[in-house]
Amino acid sequence: MSGLSFSGIAIFALALAVAAFAPGPGIAAIVGRVLGRGRDGAVAFVSGMAVGDVVWLSLAVLGLAVLAETFHEVFTLVKYAGAAYLLYLAVKMWTAPAAARTLEPVATRESRSKLFLAGLAVTMGNPKTMVFYLALLPNLVDLGHVDMLAYAELSLVTLCVLAVVFGFYIVLALRARALITSPRAVRLVNRGSGVIMAGAAVAIAAR
Repeated sequence: MSGLSFSGIAIFALALAVAAFAPGPGIAAIVGRVLGRGRDGAVAFVSGMAVGDVVWLSLAVLGLAVLAETFHEVFTLVKYAGAAYLLYLAVKMWTAPAAARTLEPVATRESRSKLFLAGLAVTMGNPKTMVFYLALLPNLVDLGHVDMLAYAELSLVTLCVLAVVFGFYIVLALRARALITSPRAVRLVNRGSGVIMAGAAVAIAAR
């Protein structure tokens, strides 16, 4: 198995990093969640988003864009389910207590599996992700003859790049959150985070 050339991997990683860093519903969901709830559950949420990217990558590599169109209703259902869960999170953030103690990790831990599925739904509800892979991959590899090594390389690079990008936004949001100390500021952050999360939900549903 030959895999990809170093230049091909570098081009793919750079293009993916640029696309991932660009603010969008997914990034808004990450920032809004971390601002409102802290680091608790953030890893599970972004892990779901990253796995969703690998799923879209796999569909593009396997040439199953037609299959995605065939099961359009399924992807639509996933999209709205993800948007609905983001709205649920938005309401929880908006109504969270305004005491300064909310800056600490919440005592009641949210279900990691639900957060993972919510992150997965955020990415799976965005067909533009597959369009990105379909537009980029043909210039790097023959999609009709992708070997297992090339696929593994693409998947690993995707996960690594997204880990860096999502990690950057998590740290950025945590630093901003740490500056908030007064109950009034906490209330504003909670409600602002709720608005950001709701906006992400609407953007995803409207795609």
